[in-house]
Amino acid sequence: MNTLQAREVIYEAIAHGITYFDSAQAYAGSEGYYGTVWTESPQVRSRIFQASKSASRSMAGAYADLENTLANMGIDYLDLWQIHDVRTEEELETIAGPRGALEAFLEAKSSGKVRSIGVTGHHDPKILTKAVEAWPVDSVMIPVNPVEAVVGGFLTSTLPAAREKGIAVIGMKILGASYYLHPTLGASPEMLIRFALSHDITVAIVGCSKPQEVHSLAKAGRDFSPMSEAEISELVQRFTPYASKLAFYREVS
Repeated sequence: MNTLQAREVIYEAIAHGITYFDSAQAYAGSEGYYGTVWTESPQVRSRIFQASKSASRSMAGAYADLENTLANMGIDYLDLWQIHDVRTEEELETIAGPRGALEAFLEAKSSGKVRSIGVTGHHDPKILTKAVEAWPVDSVMIPVNPVEAVVGGFLTSTLPAAREKGIAVIGMKILGASYYLHPTLGASPEMLIRFALSHDITVAIVGCSKPQEVHSLAKAGRDFSPMSEAEISELVQRFTPYASKLAFYREVS
């Protein structure tokens, strides 16, 4: 995706009333794409919720990431800053240890450079659940799709832990990078969005590369009606024979 294409997608999202915008240092060019829009249309900034992430595990590295993020986007604060893709016990210890990234996140929130802090992960639900339970985060981002209903963990442990703590839950990997739209599975984007929103999450995020995708997915969100237990069960059954292969982004025990 180039800058022009990204701008078209962002403006289409704004036109459809979408207010949550996700990004990360690790997503090539994404912060700069948003920056071209927010600097061009500063009046829009107060109406949107801008999130980004840092994968640095040290305090100094995380601070440097935050400064780069704000400069890339041409803004002076983030609505949500997230500790990106936590995978191992060692990372948990490093992030929360002396001069670890968590110190930077807490200080950035205290200073007003970020309004909320969160953690994300899609590799090991046990690790992410520990982070949710131990760290003073405001949100967690987890995969929410039929594969997760088969293999378990994120929906059965991390999601309940987040709700017990009263923090926001952001659903990702809704479409499985479009792998879940293979004709064999008989699942449409609208169906997978319905599945995600039928769970106890705060918001579902889906990546779009064309304005037309924004249009159709935004409509699916607006027209959402919860799936029945029977509908969920039937969809999960379709994914069950292929779940281990479709869980490409995570560890399966």
